[in-house]
Amino acid sequence: MLAGEHRELLEPLRFLDPGSDAPARAAALRELTGASAEPPADRAALAEGLAAANAAYGHGRARELAEKLADPATRVVVTGQQPGLFGGPLYSLIKALATARWAAALEEAGTPAVAVFWVATEDHDFAEVARAAVPSPGAESGLEQVDLGEDPEPLLPVGMRVLGPSVATALGRLAEAIPGDRYRDWLGTVGTWYRPDARLGEAFSRLLVHLLGDRAPLMLDAMLPEVKAAEAPWMRRLVERRVELDQAYAQHDRRIREAGFDLQVSPQPGASPLFLLAGGQRRRIEWRDLDGETLGGFALRGAEAPEDAVRPAAELLQILEENPGVVSPGVLARPAIQDAILGTCLQILGPGEMSYMPQAAATHQVLGLPGPATALRPRAAILDRRQQTWLAEIAGDLGLDPDAFLEGLMGDRDDLDRLLAGRAGGDLLAPVQQALEVPLADLRARALEVDPNLERPFDKTRDQIQRALGQFEQRLTAAAARRDEVRLGRIETLRSVLLPGGRPQERVVASAHFSGKYGGDLVGALWRDLDLDPRRVQVVTP
Repeated sequence: MLAGEHRELLEPLRFLDPGSDAPARAAALRELTGASAEPPADRAALAEGLAAANAAYGHGRARELAEKLADPATRVVVTGQQPGLFGGPLYSLIKALATARWAAALEEAGTPAVAVFWVATEDHDFAEVARAAVPSPGAESGLEQVDLGEDPEPLLPVGMRVLGPSVATALGRLAEAIPGDRYRDWLGTVGTWYRPDARLGEAFSRLLVHLLGDRAPLMLDAMLPEVKAAEAPWMRRLVERRVELDQAYAQHDRRIREAGFDLQVSPQPGASPLFLLAGGQRRRIEWRDLDGETLGGFALRGAEAPEDAVRPAAELLQILEENPGVVSPGVLARPAIQDAILGTCLQILGPGEMSYMPQAAATHQVLGLPGPATALRPRAAILDRRQQTWLAEIAGDLGLDPDAFLEGLMGDRDDLDRLLAGRAGGDLLAPVQQALEVPLADLRARALEVDPNLERPFDKTRDQIQRALGQFEQRLTAAAARRDEVRLGRIETLRSVLLPGGRPQERVVASAHFSGKYGGDLVGALWRDLDLDPRRVQVVTP
């Protein structure tokens, strides 16, 4: 669906391939600058709110970028993420930087553009945002993992939560896990934003602004009053067009299944893509039939109090009129609401997000929104200079392309062993297996001439021979791959850095970690070396 032949499932959104060379990049930019832009009638109030919020985060260009956003001629490049502890995983930082890079490329092409980072503070999955991990040789798993403790208020949006005293404990554990004055001093700086009295979204935004400096996008807190005011008319339309929307979701789900793909969001007929905050709990709105009208009423999922029984949809419209801050979009509505209030030109998504966009595209359709272009974020791994040298040298010794070797390093261990064994001359068994085929076939023919009843015993014997050779091949492959102990040690070190805890570095290690670990201009190195092409993992050395 995302690789090529089924991009039509994204309609009205468009998949944009940034390409791997200058001509392809130029073509992608021409597509963006040539597309018609239909921004909302007025972004001035939203821009003013973002200017004040970003100035409070320490963004040196807050006013400049906000004024640019207010201009209807400006194209908007947007990405987003939950406000993870200590900046969330590295890919949060990569998404922010990639968005700024795309906006800068548009500006260089003569089109005014601004980058926006949507901080998903309305989400209520506390467990997802309240933990962080950093590499630590002293930890049993190779990772020091910290969190903010148990969820004290399930269903409360994370943007309404303060970090609490457990954040100081988490910072202390990180300081113990990674010794050194530079790291300890950096954690002290991080602690000025991640204070017990600070909110998750605020701390996250301050950290990313600090890391990215003047390159930082405008940080958009989803709970900002100006954001909620801008969203209200569009959420009202989703309520008014609820029957049409329910049908559109079913139609898009059917098309996806007919194309042979699994649905990433489980179908929920009658479920609204909106949530209502009531009594400190963010609950999904479900449409119900009421007074003979199809989907004429609503109720809150999981609520049992009598006052939360089925109510007329008109009451929800009144809530949106009087207090839009308590209504929020869910995963299938947020992209469209975002694009409606920003007039998005291009959105940068991770692979997981892209996988559910064919379902979310139904919301764009019902709201009558022209779908923006969508592009995958780049992928990256941070290695120090010594590790980068090892990577290049081992790839060269094995006669492998560095990118191919990197993919092998991050793949299945058995596949890597076979790759190394083959390049090291360890594929000793293949010629033997091939040479056995003719005599075994001849033996089978002769045996059946003697007695046709020997067919099954022969086949069983042949299978036993092949199975035994296969088991021996595994040992031979591993032995050949491990023959060079120095090389093996370096490979194991590289794998532990690239796959901490067995998962890709960018999905595990906290964004804040790298500045303390390596010092220097991490973002400068990413800006210089990270290409926008998402098809390969790119090594960046601070």
